[in-house]
Amino acid sequence: MAVIRKTDIAAGMQAFDDWCAAAHALEGTAPRTQIAPQLPRPTMALAVRYSLHMLELKAPGPGVEVRVAPWGAIKILDGPASDPHNLTPPDVVELDPDVWLRVAGGITTWAEEREAGHISAVGERDDLSALLPLG
Repeated sequence: MAVIRKTDIAAGMQAFDDWCAAAHALEGTAPRTQIAPQLPRPTMALAVRYSLHMLELKAPGPGVEVRVAPWGAIKILDGPASDPHNLTPPDVVELDPDVWLRVAGGITTWAEEREAGHISAVGERDDLSALLPLG
């Protein structure tokens, strides 16, 4: 199942742009790894889904699952897919929505968020820094 409906892509792009603009406006008011614009829940959901969709287009494949609960999960990068008994691939990355949007939008780096303990990653391909930011 797609992380975002085709009919929502334009609204998702706008939501991601709105989140990035709001995050940049907060720079200097808090540590970068704590920037978290307070946008309406539907806007946050669309921003996450759109940005996950963009990552999926950038690095398709079945090898790494990227989860941003509660709004989406995708599989990216080449590599071993999940086996028939376990639908999760061997590499899994989990992030909270604000953490994901910060790295996707270029507010912080993968290394900054990992060092802050904000990224849960298991597997050999647990560093997505070469794919981020998306813009």
